Amino acid sequence: MSAPDVTALLAELERSEPDLAEEARTAVEWLTGGEPLETVTQLDVCEFLWYTLPLKVGGDHVRLAHSLGRLLQLGGLERYAALCESTTTAQILRTYAREGEDAGTSAYQVALEATGVLPPDVPDLQWSMIMGPEELGAHVACSAALELAIVSGDSVDPGALTKRWLTEPRAELGGDSWLHRVHGERLNRWVLGRGPARRELAQPFEVRLHAPVSVQPLPGLHGLLSLAASEGSLPMRLAPSAEALRLRELAEHELGAISRNGARLSITEHGRRLLDSPEAMWDAVTRLLLARGEHEFEVSAREAALMLLADGALMSPTELRERVAEVVGGEGWHPATNLEDIATPVIELVGQLTALGLAFADDLAVRVTRPGQLAALAALRAHALRPRQYVSAA
Repeated sequence: MSAPDVTALLAELERSEPDLAEEARTAVEWLTGGEPLETVTQLDVCEFLWYTLPLKVGGDHVRLAHSLGRLLQLGGLERYAALCESTTTAQILRTYAREGEDAGTSAYQVALEATGVLPPDVPDLQWSMIMGPEELGAHVACSAALELAIVSGDSVDPGALTKRWLTEPRAELGGDSWLHRVHGERLNRWVLGRGPARRELAQPFEVRLHAPVSVQPLPGLHGLLSLAASEGSLPMRLAPSAEALRLRELAEHELGAISRNGARLSITEHGRRLLDSPEAMWDAVTRLLLARGEHEFEVSAREAALMLLADGALMSPTELRERVAEVVGGEGWHPATNLEDIATPVIELVGQLTALGLAFADDLAVRVTRPGQLAALAALRAHALRPRQYVSAA
């Protein structure tokens, strides 16, 4: 049965409790945004009471919450009405009033987690702090599914339910899935990044990055970790090749897969997990290629270099740096106009690819192998699909 019309409920409240009608009107308009009351979920009510109300709505917040509760009660939405009158709501509003915004939002987050209707992160998707329309729709849908399961008394794993709700084809989406919609939204946002040169370079990847990239073997790294794992330690050989030395440094300092004790190297617990799982090793390595540098523009430089190399093109080191500078400079990074600033992240990236056996490079040319092309695509995909977060001012 659909929820009663808001206008009719306000009229009824005006007759029965006229002193609450105006506050109820204000509260319900903020809560619904003009949408029918039947579209409201528990997550909507909690976010309004514990975040929007104390931070964005003027007036007596306790009274506004009480007035909204009376309106919801008249509409037969007793569970939501009870939230308006709950001790949790009263405590959160009191925390905002007495201790300020930071303390209030912290209390809000703790209370929201405790409801059980907040969709958790799953392997396929980490939720963004800043959601686009598709991701917000997916988040609301998953929350509503969790709420229904709780109300029905079903014993469900929130992660499993969220994953299923995200990945199953939905009739209301024309047979599409929420996960596909969210990935498409994130990829489109990634393509439309700063600068026309970067957009032109990234455009062909929007379709290419939709599907997951197949896992590739990494024989060099696998062999190093296997040796380190055998009998617990690996003696360091004299005069190793530059590539072997770089691979050891990468495994130790960038992946944390081995540790050094004098002249001996031992595998770490993390290294054992990588050794036991080709998928985990591939994921760790490809994410490493676009790990955050000291400056964000270094990540942009690495990203541009991977896009330029992803099709196996043969380029001179100078040409690669010049092309990267053109792309990144167009994004608005002033330091990127200097080739010396571009050189460091590009050289480091090529060094990683070469050490992992994913590229061939010398003073004359750079070219990634077929597995290297797939590693570039996997790194770009993970970077493009990452959740959007607020940028800290610190």
